[in-house]
Amino acid sequence: MSEDTAAGTGGITENGMGPLRPLSVRMSDGTRAQLEILAQLNDRSLTEETRYALEHWVDKSKSDPAVLKRAEQVRADIEREAATRRSAIEAVLGGSAKGTKPAARSTKQAPSGT
Repeated sequence: MSEDTAAGTGGITENGMGPLRPLSVRMSDGTRAQLEILAQLNDRSLTEETRYALEHWVDKSKSDPAVLKRAEQVRADIEREAATRRSAIEAVLGGSAKGTKPAARSTKQAPSGT
């Protein structure tokens, strides 16, 4: 599938991951030459072959035990940070983050003594 095809369908790709976005990748001449040959052998464009390779690498990484362990650590960090931020916003709202409004503050100023 080419970028033109994806753009013509509202930006939705075959894998359902959303619109295609450009990514510039620097690689050695040797790697590029091999990728070009693989694209030719597989009857794909260089862009399609690159996307195919990256998607398969991502799928493979998702089952790597080391990656999964690190992902759990990152998730725990995110949850801790979210809990801290929830507590902070509740404190700012006076404990009313569940939908109740805090008591209105008085806007009257004290007499200036003049």
